[in-house]
Amino acid sequence: MDFRKEMYVLAKHTVYVKSSENIGYFVLSIFLNALGNALTVSLNLGSALWTASAVNFTQITSIPLSLILFASGVIVIMANALIIGKFDWRRVLGNLIFLGPFSYLIGIISTYLISLGINELPLTVRIILDVVGICFIAMAISIYQRVNIMLHPCDDLMQIIRFKYFKGSATIAQLVTFSPPIVIILVCWIDAYQLFAINVGTIFALIFQGTLVGIFDKCIFPTLKHQHVEHTVNHQHGLSY
Repeated sequence: MDFRKEMYVLAKHTVYVKSSENIGYFVLSIFLNALGNALTVSLNLGSALWTASAVNFTQITSIPLSLILFASGVIVIMANALIIGKFDWRRVLGNLIFLGPFSYLIGIISTYLISLGINELPLTVRIILDVVGICFIAMAISIYQRVNIMLHPCDDLMQIIRFKYFKGSATIAQLVTFSPPIVIILVCWIDAYQLFAINVGTIFALIFQGTLVGIFDKCIFPTLKHQHVEHTVNHQHGLSY
C-alpha cells in the first residue's frame, strides 16, 4: 500500500491525491491569501467585509480590533458547529491554528509592501493592484477549500453552507456569509453616521469574490476536487459560480 496517497470518495468519483501534493497546494494557497490581503491592507483601498465590520465595531465601542477579530472568529466557529450538528475538535483546532500564522504573514508582507512605497503609486495602478489582491484571495480560498486541511473560520462557514444549502453555488454562499458583517456595518453606520475601512476593494469583494471562487474551482488546478466535505453535490460538474 502506498501510504503517501489518501483516497477520497466524492461526488460518486474516486479521487487519489498525494499527501505531499495536498501540502503543496495548501502552502501555495496560504501565500496567495496572505499576499492578497497584504495588498489590500497596504493599499488602504478598503478592507474585506469581516475586517471592515470589525473596524467599524471598534470605532463605536473602543474594543481593541484584535480582540474583536478573534471573538468574531470564535463566534463563527460556534456557528459552524451548530450548522454541521457536531463539535469537531480537529476542525476547530485547524481554524484556530490558521488564524495565528496567517495574520502574522499578512503583517510581514504588508509592512514590506509599504516600505517599497506602494501607496505612492498612481491611484489607477493602486486600484488595479487592489483588485488583483481580491483575486488572489479568491484563488487562495478556492484552493485551500478544496484541499480542506484547515480553514479560516469564515471560509469554513462559506464552504459548509455552499454544499449543504446552495448546491455548490460559491456566489450565493459567499453573499450569505457576508450578510453578518454587512448587518454589523449598517448598525455601526446608524449609530456613528460614518463608515470606516470601506472603499473600492470592499465593494469589489462583496460583488465578485464568491463568483471568482467558483471560477477558480474550475480553471485553477481543475483536477483538485473538494475533499472531506460533509454535504457534497451529486456531481462535481454540479459546482456553480
